[in-house]
Amino acid sequence: MTATDPAPRSRAAASRELRHARDRRPRRLVPLAVAVMAARLVGLVSRALGRGGTTLPGRVLLALHGNALPRLARRLDHGAVLISATNGKTTTAAMLAHVLDAAGFAVVHNQAGSNLVWGVGTALLGARRGAGQIGIFEVDEAWLGAIARAVTPRVVVLANLFRDQLDRYGELERLADDWYEVVRELSPTGTRFVLASDDPLVADLAGGVDRASPPPLYFGIEDDTCALAARDHAADATHCRRCGAPYRYRAVWAGHLGRYECANCGHRRPDPDIAAERVVLEGTRGTRIEIRDRPRDSAATVALPLPGLYNAYNALACTAAARSLGVDLARSAAALATFRAAFGRVETVELDGRELVILLIKNPAGANAVLRTLALEEEPLCLWIALNDGVADGRDVSWIWDADFELLRGRVRSVVCSGSRAPELALRLKYAELEAPIAVQREMRLSLEEAVRNADRRLYVLPTYTALLDIRTWLAKRGAVAHWARG
Repeated sequence: MTATDPAPRSRAAASRELRHARDRRPRRLVPLAVAVMAARLVGLVSRALGRGGTTLPGRVLLALHGNALPRLARRLDHGAVLISATNGKTTTAAMLAHVLDAAGFAVVHNQAGSNLVWGVGTALLGARRGAGQIGIFEVDEAWLGAIARAVTPRVVVLANLFRDQLDRYGELERLADDWYEVVRELSPTGTRFVLASDDPLVADLAGGVDRASPPPLYFGIEDDTCALAARDHAADATHCRRCGAPYRYRAVWAGHLGRYECANCGHRRPDPDIAAERVVLEGTRGTRIEIRDRPRDSAATVALPLPGLYNAYNALACTAAARSLGVDLARSAAALATFRAAFGRVETVELDGRELVILLIKNPAGANAVLRTLALEEEPLCLWIALNDGVADGRDVSWIWDADFELLRGRVRSVVCSGSRAPELALRLKYAELEAPIAVQREMRLSLEEAVRNADRRLYVLPTYTALLDIRTWLAKRGAVAHWARG
């Protein structure tokens, strides 16, 4: 979701609206060609005015022609791929677009991360029949059903489900139930599902796949040297969805992701088809992954220029999706070695002689993955952390108490807290017993300028979602990056 998307609604309200949208006959005020022309014009004007133009054209398109999504999606010669997850969907979608581009596909992609129905509509304005195109769309978790039913995707990648914005999404089990219905409805159409074997909530969705349809393709990690000493206290899915008994884990990679089994009913993690047999974490510099395509008995090493186990998962999901589209492991590995970080996801920006390393944090599981990566750094850390409570962030910021800032104890040289909830963040860091002095400045521009001035060589910037957009806008005004909506 972007700052230009509308305010999130409650899940109940979203469900009512989606049912209403499905049941009613789509409005067609003008022919599709006229709606497309009008929406493209709106996009041109919006971008000329510096407003981004990632959502408004889609709004105009769907307001003028309610059936535009399926009709435009049919123009994609190679179909559409949908990617959804709590964490990593932007990076995974960008990786897949990069790999497919290298493989010769013409890619239509909502690259600015506008992942509600209007953002997908805006991206589909670029669909042209006969152009050899494929659509790569990251999709908000709560909007997966509506968008999937509209575009009838060729492949759906479902990577993980973690607790996030409970005031908007509700409990994970409800979201998993909605996804299961999507799998059950789409499976008979021939849609191929790419599922995380390590996430019990996601792997269990395979039960909705029709027996006559393509079987799911699983991806997962097999390197026990990356396992945590014990299950994360912030783990979400800890009990078997089939019988309710607690899962028993033989290895835990992050949160509730791991090699699990139920001692009561015998339900267990499926073996991954695309497996990371060895993962070497190289701090914030990158990750080396030895991946095996087990059904085809082929292997390749990915020198990924992105850090962290979470990016190893993103690379695995990308590789599995590419394989389901006919791109072999060796070609995916070669392309991933040249991948550049997606907007705000371990993105490095040069400013005033310093490196700003930007790492989005927005929920306990994602934040803990980032903090574990930072803990691998040898040099003392200069941190700038922004906590906002905008509607796109989630009003409830209590998740920071489940983020393990204690991992940075003894490793921080300076820290600045910013954003609308900066004082609460500072309190959290005080309880984490970080030894560095903690500065509090709500105003982002002032606090960032001060943090950059005081940083040695590198400043680690950890914003929540709306803070990330503000940072990008500020950096664009300083001439350090392009505007977030223009990539």
